[in-house]
Amino acid sequence: MTLTPQVLAQLEAQTIELPSWAFGNSGTRFRVFTTPGTPRTIEEKIADAAQVHAVTGLAPSVALHIPWDRVDDYAALARFAQDQGLTLGTVNSNTFQDEAYKFGSLTHIDPAVRRKAIDHHFECLEIMDTTGSRDLKIWLADGTNYPGQGDLRGRQDRLADSLATIYARLGADQRLVLEYKFFEPAFYHTDVPDWGTSYAQVTALGDRALVCLDTGHHAPGTNIEFIVAQLLRLGKLGSFDFNSRFYADDDLIVGAADPFQLFRILYEVVRGGGLDPDSGVAFMLDQCHNVEDKIPGQIRSVLNVQEMTARVLSVDTEALTRAQDTHDVLGANGILMDAFYTDVRPDLAAWRESRGLPADPMAAFAASGYHQQVTRDRVGGTQAGWGA
Repeated sequence: MTLTPQVLAQLEAQTIELPSWAFGNSGTRFRVFTTPGTPRTIEEKIADAAQVHAVTGLAPSVALHIPWDRVDDYAALARFAQDQGLTLGTVNSNTFQDEAYKFGSLTHIDPAVRRKAIDHHFECLEIMDTTGSRDLKIWLADGTNYPGQGDLRGRQDRLADSLATIYARLGADQRLVLEYKFFEPAFYHTDVPDWGTSYAQVTALGDRALVCLDTGHHAPGTNIEFIVAQLLRLGKLGSFDFNSRFYADDDLIVGAADPFQLFRILYEVVRGGGLDPDSGVAFMLDQCHNVEDKIPGQIRSVLNVQEMTARVLSVDTEALTRAQDTHDVLGANGILMDAFYTDVRPDLAAWRESRGLPADPMAAFAASGYHQQVTRDRVGGTQAGWGA
């Protein structure tokens, strides 16, 4: 067997949070295609997420997006999730779809608009109080399209003030994680375009403010694993949004575009202690399933992360250190490449069976008949989605 008992013990504790919105209709800015059986409510999204966890054992929590997942009774929603074998995880704010936010939200020149955006985050924190969620994740579409359109420094000052107001409302066990994005929908500049800006803003707030790294939110050629290493070194990596991109923020299945990049990223996660149970690093997905079925897409995604993690844990770290210390350039590279090319899938299949899980989760879901059942049952109503 390639995977040692020590590696399997580390994999045992790995969890990957699913995004509720991945089960709704979503896709490109040109068209969002509907699919039979798509959830119409957050409860149906949670039920679908439970199918992913049932066949993988990897996904015990679901992230919410407000207002997309707004309900009248969040305590009842938490109980529903628990009945499905899940918990409610990260709460994601949304200040990019309201008409008032055309020229910014937390950075807006108008104090009334900033207050509206801050109050929305307070609503998210109240939901977290009820559901027991730990993390409030903030992604801003704020930015400008033309030089001179806005005061770059003034927008940073207003962002800092808005974030400080939100941070002051956090509960004792709650965290704020600030995502960044290189561009889009603002093309001249975005107010949080890179890890350095996010780091600077959260560092000013305090220990419970951290950076969220989305693997699709970088300029071409960016060494993402270096960013991971640096944020772990600084103690400021709060969470991942895993996905894949070919050109820009494509939000495709993680590991689909560049599996070796995912391997390199996860190597730095392990090297920096991010896989340790007390590290606080949250592994999450943030993807769209526009042409593929949504539940199988999420199953494939969490399995891709698990498989690459297993390969990383198979790296001969003692031999790698010796090669690095003696400047054995090709030897060191070869050790990493040997682990990357190791086929751990048979070992993972056998290990899953030993834990009472299906050896092939994709096949098990396909054989379950669940998709056919919800396609028959979910007729009428409005399918969930962000309606681009």
